[in-house]
Amino acid sequence: MCVPIRDVVKGYKTVFKSLHPFEAVVADLTVKAREKKDGMKLEVALDELNEGRRSVNDLGKIWASKIKNAPTAREAESWLLEAEEEMIETYKAEVGPKVDGLLELQKALRKTPSVVLDTPACVLVGAPNVGKSSIVKSISSGTPEVSNYPFTTRGMTLGHIEQTYKNGLSEQCQVMDSPGLLWREDERRNEMEQLTIAAMAHLPTAVVFVMDLSGQAGDACSSVEDQLKIRKQVRDRFPKRPWIDVLAKYDLGVEEGAREELNGIIGEEAARDVIELSVHEGWGVEELRFRVEVVLKNVRTVLDVIEAEKQNRKMQEQESEKKTITED
Repeated sequence: MCVPIRDVVKGYKTVFKSLHPFEAVVADLTVKAREKKDGMKLEVALDELNEGRRSVNDLGKIWASKIKNAPTAREAESWLLEAEEEMIETYKAEVGPKVDGLLELQKALRKTPSVVLDTPACVLVGAPNVGKSSIVKSISSGTPEVSNYPFTTRGMTLGHIEQTYKNGLSEQCQVMDSPGLLWREDERRNEMEQLTIAAMAHLPTAVVFVMDLSGQAGDACSSVEDQLKIRKQVRDRFPKRPWIDVLAKYDLGVEEGAREELNGIIGEEAARDVIELSVHEGWGVEELRFRVEVVLKNVRTVLDVIEAEKQNRKMQEQESEKKTITED
């Protein structure tokens, strides 16, 4: 009884330490959501589970010693039944509730959508209600999936684009929208916004920054002024990410002075590359799909270089080890 519980405690701590940075953020957000729901903190629950295991284990040792020294077989059998009853009650009181809580958390973690961590991806970023999910659907190959995370009711639309490279190899690259960002500092961001930041920070992504400058985004937090601030904030944080600026819902027009303000933020050269897009009218969709394919290939090139450097370092370490062994 106690050995499996010990292994569970060790397993949780080991697995969480070995997670990919993006997986670690998702797991952490899931755990925090559970804490908000019923106050269960994972670290505390694991420590309490371990203490409960020790209580059951210590009780078992006490009873085992007592039964071993029983004067008669009948008393030994009677004490064995008492021991089982007391250990079961102790387990139910000190271990059972913690195990139930961990099982619920495990179910939530299993529901977390699977994102391929080492494949080029393109994440659509922007304020709420600017049309990101519609764009994912319009440029994806096939029908995108809506992935739901345990810590938010907001789904993430995940599509794919088939990429074929000069060497003849091909792969499915991910295209995903993301929960909307608000104009505020990182420490004030909610779980949904943290997921968006994590995707840019930890996945091999290019960024499509989506803006609706019509003034009709329909969200108090998606004003043209806020969108332009968010764009500057995100670009300043991720200056090396491949980047595409998109003006969505372009058929609705642009609020007076907004385009000039955007041009002032990004510069005249970058302003010429802004894609004016309307999914409803079909404007700019093919141009965006082509540009996304280009940046995904650039991301793949970077990943290949990183992998080659990693393999080269590994070979050098192996050669160094062989040399040391030979000299010894």
